[in-house]
Amino acid sequence: MRFASLGSGSAGNALVVEVGTTRLMMDCGFGLRDTTTRLARLGLEPRQLSGILVTHEHDDHASGVFKFAAKHRLAVWLTHGTMCAVQRFLPGECRPEIHTINSHQSFAVGDIQVHPFPVPHDAREPVQYAFSDGAKKLGVLTDTGTSTPFIETMLNRCHALVLECNHDLDLLMNGPYSWSLKQRVSSRLGHLDNATSAALLAKLDNHQLQHILAAHLSAKNNTPLLAKQALSTVLGCATDWIGIAEQQAGFDWREIV
Repeated sequence: MRFASLGSGSAGNALVVEVGTTRLMMDCGFGLRDTTTRLARLGLEPRQLSGILVTHEHDDHASGVFKFAAKHRLAVWLTHGTMCAVQRFLPGECRPEIHTINSHQSFAVGDIQVHPFPVPHDAREPVQYAFSDGAKKLGVLTDTGTSTPFIETMLNRCHALVLECNHDLDLLMNGPYSWSLKQRVSSRLGHLDNATSAALLAKLDNHQLQHILAAHLSAKNNTPLLAKQALSTVLGCATDWIGIAEQQAGFDWREIV
């Protein structure tokens, strides 16, 4: 089982999970050509994907999903609420195969077990996902303003974790955003700050953790070093052991053994 990021941040998000010959892309907030270029950087072609999972309808996660899926004949999975909210992205003709999912019900796509779970975010019916090959588990959590007991259950005992560290609260409050945007980002329906992500991490059983990557970092309200320091303090590890999902480069393949 391995995973990689095409890019993470407010300008676009996509992540690929691979088990055997099954490869799922989680979100696609990039254009057709850009997505293809980013996949090539990972040694993949669009035809090698098995489908796309959508977390929610915001542009940086869903704007490229349906055109890409239609062009390359890929199936799409998303909640009913997200489906209602993405109508503006659906192509007029040649629509992809679309499956609506229950946010509490696991399902399989090829060799990958997919475990969706609901999150508090300012979207219609947002979810995040955990992935398993039956033995190893990858958890992904971004675009949530706060943790919940159910989120903590879903992310417990992961072998790899991609965890939102969107902002440093002091940088956000003293930064260039308008007051209304600062309130939105820091609200319970906004995004996780470094300290809140660290507090969430501290509640988990991390003894099996092989990889952790801070994701969805704000370019204006955070730094990679601040995110690494927050998470490494909880894990008692060197800051260099904490990976970063970058906006332009994402991160290269990480294998779970």
